[in-house]
Amino acid sequence: MITTDRVPFREVLPGGGRLMGLDVGTKTIGVALCDAGWSFASPAELIRRTKFQKDKLALIAIIAAQQVKGIVIGLPLNLDGSESPRSQSSRAFARNLLDLDLPIFLQDERWSTVAVTRTLIEQDASRAKRAELVDKMAAAYILQGAIDALVALG
Repeated sequence: MITTDRVPFREVLPGGGRLMGLDVGTKTIGVALCDAGWSFASPAELIRRTKFQKDKLALIAIIAAQQVKGIVIGLPLNLDGSESPRSQSSRAFARNLLDLDLPIFLQDERWSTVAVTRTLIEQDASRAKRAELVDKMAAAYILQGAIDALVALG
């Protein structure tokens, strides 16, 4: 199941469970994880993209080790809410994960990288440090937005 609607995603996870957030870029995949009670999201890993099957195996290893119950993938929309070529790329990435048998929620990520970059600049992080952290922190930002919305459903 792939959805942009948080209601059906929430319904297939009545007991909660650990979620994995992904910020899918062309060169890297930022990975974040949240606790089983959906309280907080934390940056976890940065996967340097190679071949899709190799990237998928890295994700499968994280899913197994962390007992992940669902996946949240950032959906890069245009500022007006319309879809972009990057949105289609994220949707294709999600479709390629369907055989993992985990529900997938596509979360609007329009401001994730900007918000995270601003935070890192405020913390006086060097450009090199920002480049190293921004994708996995953006994944945590995306995941936190999703779990906040899911918890609000009750």
